[in-house]
Amino acid sequence: MSSIPVREGRRFQLILIKPSHYDDDGYVIRWWRAMIPSNSLAALYGIALDCAEREALGPGIAIDITVIDETNTRVDVEALCEKLQRQGGFGLVALVGVQSNQYPRALDIARPFRTAGFPVAIGGFHVSGCLSMLDGQAVELDACREMGIAMFAGEAEGRLDAVLRDAAAGQLAPLYDFMNDLPSIEGAPPPFLPKQYVSQTLGLSSSFDAGRGCPYQCSFCTIINVQGRKSRFRTADDVEQLVRLNWAQGIHKFFITDDNFARNKEWEPIFDRLIELREKDGIPLGLMIQVDTLCHKIENFVEKAKRAGVTRVFIGLENVNPDNLAAAKKRQNKITEYRKMLLAWKAQGIITLAGYILGFPADTPETIRRDIAIIQEELPLDIIEFFVLTPLPGSEDHQTLWRKGEAMDLDLNIYDVEHVCAAHPKMSKDEWEAIYREAWALYYTPRHMRTLIRRAVATGVPVASLVKVLVSFATTVPLENVHPLQGGLLRLKHPSERRPEMPREHALVFWPRFAGQTVIKHLRLAGTIVRLTATALWIARDPATRRYMDRALTPVDEEGDASLELFTKTTGGQASVTHMKKVARLTGAGRAA
Repeated sequence: MSSIPVREGRRFQLILIKPSHYDDDGYVIRWWRAMIPSNSLAALYGIALDCAEREALGPGIAIDITVIDETNTRVDVEALCEKLQRQGGFGLVALVGVQSNQYPRALDIARPFRTAGFPVAIGGFHVSGCLSMLDGQAVELDACREMGIAMFAGEAEGRLDAVLRDAAAGQLAPLYDFMNDLPSIEGAPPPFLPKQYVSQTLGLSSSFDAGRGCPYQCSFCTIINVQGRKSRFRTADDVEQLVRLNWAQGIHKFFITDDNFARNKEWEPIFDRLIELREKDGIPLGLMIQVDTLCHKIENFVEKAKRAGVTRVFIGLENVNPDNLAAAKKRQNKITEYRKMLLAWKAQGIITLAGYILGFPADTPETIRRDIAIIQEELPLDIIEFFVLTPLPGSEDHQTLWRKGEAMDLDLNIYDVEHVCAAHPKMSKDEWEAIYREAWALYYTPRHMRTLIRRAVATGVPVASLVKVLVSFATTVPLENVHPLQGGLLRLKHPSERRPEMPREHALVFWPRFAGQTVIKHLRLAGTIVRLTATALWIARDPATRRYMDRALTPVDEEGDASLELFTKTTGGQASVTHMKKVARLTGAGRAA
């Protein structure tokens, strides 16, 4: 190892920045309180803290760690440069967890640091996905090479030491590629953020990954090509450690970011440990997890999730058309299981959220409108998160189009699953983007939200929690023109944070307009909150609501369900029912039921 020049009192400055990205007007999306905590920041901070405690740069060399999540904190480049300059440039600016839509903003953040001569590194799904699936030159990676930004592909457990040493010695390599050597995360430093950073998210919630990797082959997914198809897991001991670390600073809500916690082979030991922490140690855990549509078939999974503290579950529903699911290699999704699965979560009083992708090959505006109506009437689902099918760099879909030379939008900023980036066989770009925006209004109608509240009261779902989520998902797109997952409370803007290629607005134009827009949006938001709260109180006080029943809440009857529009109107629905009946006959499941 090369020696690191040190003088007395010199402290290595590690600045971890999770970039946001630009909205349609070119301004950084930033909030007073952001919606989603960044697991990338938590993971990197935990690893960096371990490096500091071990004195990875050598005896007596301190590492100061600065954390900035740009979705809730302004990146003050001038102040950060001064901090680095006071230590003679002894440090590293690390842009972490950078997704494709955040890559242009990440480069804009990096540019002044590189101009000042400070070392910068970038990692995350964009760099890792491109190096995994493309030729290493594609999708603007050369911009890093031209600016002298070190690229990091893979995961940082056990690897950050080397990067810090190289930065300290002024010898950062152009590329650190660990894509073919993904580390074990068992016993690794746990994801962790001090409370001062966690408090800048709504609900004072943090995040961690209990496992990485996914065995499935969905063509639109980047996770399988970045984190691999072989799953790796933290142990129950690891999870208990990170829970206790957070509980010691008053944090007990977590988003478990595993792409599919139901396929984590350690799910039961982890749930059992979390149950013990709740029921014996009195830690009031509140969890959100992500699962697949077959999780209810795992014995005790749903029941133990409830006892472990799961209050919300995100399900990769993706679509109700079997032919669309097959086209995306999402064959593990069986629409014949959707109602069973959702009713299983309903029976535990857990809020269900589902991802729903618009723009599969068979989709048209008419079929999307039809399918949303079917979901409203026939599936006991609370929240839908709509996404535009996007060929994300690092996915098989992107690789296929890239190899064929098919046209894709060159602006990575819009690869945010809200904008159209490639052609569709049945819809124009304008039609596709219009139906995406319309979908939110179609699902979150006042009438359907009243229905959702009635279902919540009848099934024991916490109504106040549901109303909070409904407010966010019903208003963020029309008011803020961003996806609810990119949302937050009180949008913040600054004229200096506009994309460099767009004109800087004069302060006398920018600030009055921004103030006026903020007042109008919050008056509309307040109106929605008042109406939904009043509606929920009225419904909850009606004794008849406890006995409420509709088609979606009706217990599964496979013969009766066969007549549902879910199966009779969707593409491939009847074939799914026929296949289900055939399997039941051959296995005797029908007689057992």
